[in-house]
Amino acid sequence: MIEATSCGGVVIFRGKILLLYKNYKNKYEGWVLPKGTVEDGEEYKETAIREVREEAGTNASIIKYIGKSQYSFSTPHNTVLKDVHWYLMMSDSYYSKPQREEYFMDSGYYKFHEAYHLLKFANEKQILEQAYNEYIDLKKSNLWGSKKYF
Repeated sequence: MIEATSCGGVVIFRGKILLLYKNYKNKYEGWVLPKGTVEDGEEYKETAIREVREEAGTNASIIKYIGKSQYSFSTPHNTVLKDVHWYLMMSDSYYSKPQREEYFMDSGYYKFHEAYHLLKFANEKQILEQAYNEYIDLKKSNLWGSKKYF
């Protein structure tokens, strides 16, 4: 078994959530949150910011650590156990441009209930729910969009 670590973000702008649509040879197909593998010498926060920029072309700031999800998948030679560390992030606009080299065919910002139903994986739905609840709490406290919690 191989263990690997990724980081990703639940990116919000004006109450809407950024999703990416991946289609790899029609085998891997569906809407996902931006995430990717931690590179050598990289902090988790740096990975999350870089992956959002690379996969979605979006500049986003980290607001808060949300938590960790785990999943595994098989390769021809091994099983990979993946830990994903998730952050609540704030984008500076609705702009996004899917990274074609990684087989992202579409991207966009969606209302919570739309994003929840579009997401392919249950563990990402769970992270979305946690992140969105944090976002609502910050909005209620007038902290979302201020620099108080950076």
